[in-house]
Amino acid sequence: MTQALKPTPEVVDIKTGVTDAKAVAKELSKVLADTYNLTIKTHAVHWNVEGPMFYAVHNLTEGQYGELFAAADVIAERIRALGHLTAMSPKELLKGSVVTDIGDVADAITLCNSLAEDHSKVAKRLHDVIEKAGKAGDPVTEDLATARAAVHEKAAWMLRALATT
Repeated sequence: MTQALKPTPEVVDIKTGVTDAKAVAKELSKVLADTYNLTIKTHAVHWNVEGPMFYAVHNLTEGQYGELFAAADVIAERIRALGHLTAMSPKELLKGSVVTDIGDVADAITLCNSLAEDHSKVAKRLHDVIEKAGKAGDPVTEDLATARAAVHEKAAWMLRALATT
């Protein structure tokens, strides 16, 4: 088989005006880690929530983990469009995530508050991406990060509102 049929992905230098694509891609890789980790955590809450809040939390988290899963692809594709590679293993993919583990079995209010805190942390990280992308002359990533931050801020609000006693 010829080498042309066995291409190996590699970092490429893009010529779109982004002055520091490597730094922007690095920050997006952190967001990708957070997004995947939050997808997994949200799915676990979806499966395990019980009690009077079951229906509301179960339905809310179903929409959230579906949205997060789709977002991971958009983020990864932006990293590739910046000429950089994404993580190739689950361990590397989740490395550096700010999302916390659930740990012990918890009630619905605790689970919602934990997810809300994680969404807030990811929103903060996205605000950092917006700043870095702006400095690098990358309005495409600024727009993507702005939209993603809005999603996480809304998710945090909804989860906090649901967990209010």
